[in-house]
Amino acid sequence: MQYFDTLIVLLQSTVRVSVPLILAALAGLYSERSGIFDIGLEGKMLGAAFGGGAIAALTGSAWLGMGAAVLVAVALALVHAFASITQRGNQIVSGVAINFIAAGATVILGQAWFRQGGRTPPLGGEARFRTIELPFADALRDIPILGPIYANLLSGHYVLTYFAFALVPFTWWVLFRTRFGLRLRAVGENPGAVDTAGISVAWLRYRAVICCGILTGVAGAYLSLAMTAGFVKGMTAGKGFIALAALIFAKWKPVNVMFACLLFGFLDAAAIRMQGNPLPIIGQVPSQFMQALPYVLTVVLLAGFIGKAIPPKAGGVPYTKER
Repeated sequence: MQYFDTLIVLLQSTVRVSVPLILAALAGLYSERSGIFDIGLEGKMLGAAFGGGAIAALTGSAWLGMGAAVLVAVALALVHAFASITQRGNQIVSGVAINFIAAGATVILGQAWFRQGGRTPPLGGEARFRTIELPFADALRDIPILGPIYANLLSGHYVLTYFAFALVPFTWWVLFRTRFGLRLRAVGENPGAVDTAGISVAWLRYRAVICCGILTGVAGAYLSLAMTAGFVKGMTAGKGFIALAALIFAKWKPVNVMFACLLFGFLDAAAIRMQGNPLPIIGQVPSQFMQALPYVLTVVLLAGFIGKAIPPKAGGVPYTKER
């Protein structure tokens, strides 16, 4: 039973750390399916985390903080869209620039506004999201096997956690069962054909990038308003890049994205769990190795286990309307 309880705790941590990965990967899915590669997921998440934490600290409202996080991420997404779509610039360069801007601006503004070394004040009360207990969770907690699964694994998460998992089937439905999704996938494969049908390629791609901004905003808000009580310098810690890796690992498919993010989240949760604990046979392992393990395994999985991942054919290529 002790091993079962340990497994439940590990899976609970997996869900918690996977949520920002799922949101960011689905955000990148909308953008990249339309043909706009977005390496700036990290920067948008970081900017959103700061915006959400700052506004929540000033107003005392987590919902206002999340609104600010979404606005910041959408603003950065529109910068990327303007550079990539309107100006037909290099999408990789634009994304890297957003990452640099967010990394520097959040520290500078945080220090200027709060004088706490680039972080926001700790959030409490209504300024951060609280976990939600599902019905009958306490009553069913003592039932063997099913009780801990329902009370500890399914219950006790933030509202944004349930939103992230509900977003997976919704994204599948949007992409594969709606006119917008059909056009979105088409513009990522053959924008010329979409343009010939009288549909604006630029406007469709702008909407896809805006969707990306909204979801990265929610991911950033989760980091600073739920998972952590406030913004901390560099708190995304490469999650945007891991989400991008999960997107490639999943071959740009929504359900596969969820499982890929859960896998990377499990690796991260396992690394946290094993820090300071000796491993069987091997014994004590340096904490630095355990911290690096999720990133190392991410590279190994991408390099050797995904096969050939074929991106959208028009991805990364600016579209020029023929006259």
